[in-house]
Amino acid sequence: MRRRKDNELIGIIGTGRFGMAVAEELLRRGRGVIAIDKDETRLRKLNDTAAEIFVVNDMTKESLAQTGIQEADTVIIGIGKDIENSILAALNVQELGVKRIICKVITDDHAKILKKLGMEVIFPEIEIGTRTAIRLSEGLAEDILPLSDEFSILQMEVPGAIEGKTVGDLRIREKYNVSLIALITNGKANGSIGPQTVLANGSTMVLSGSNSSLERFQESFS
Repeated sequence: MRRRKDNELIGIIGTGRFGMAVAEELLRRGRGVIAIDKDETRLRKLNDTAAEIFVVNDMTKESLAQTGIQEADTVIIGIGKDIENSILAALNVQELGVKRIICKVITDDHAKILKKLGMEVIFPEIEIGTRTAIRLSEGLAEDILPLSDEFSILQMEVPGAIEGKTVGDLRIREKYNVSLIALITNGKANGSIGPQTVLANGSTMVLSGSNSSLERFQESFS
């Protein structure tokens, strides 16, 4: 029987800097978390949280099953440098029946092996580096999420030149070939965007489009 029926349950194996950051953000968002590490000192940071924490010295299927990790909707493998244990943990979690497994990887070969096994992979350092470089090179961008080599979601403050104008006035999609998918005002996101939506001072625009189109849009107001 599932521990939690009212919320998504996420398992995290390996609570180094990456795994711990994921765990803390999930907990902040009210998700259920099972955190597993062989180092008890790493897990202490979660002692006073709602996370279920387990010290596991090996990544055998039996040891992992005792934590209830098989009840998780998604498992994130945060083990990086110990590639053997990363692969072993992913395989055993998969055999326990978890449908979605996301693995932190540090080399191309590490990624190739896990992809062949049906796992999702992420290169945290590379992705952070890419996003930082784009933010530094794009003057108006507050943040950017690359979805592929050619397509991204960009977050930027409403430029002064268009404050008070409506989406219909600007014809953003027709003129710039980008889509305004949300406006964030006072920390609240509004995804109901129409021609009469006003671009207010201090609001943040969330735009999607090709990288070249997003760059042209920013250049128009910089």
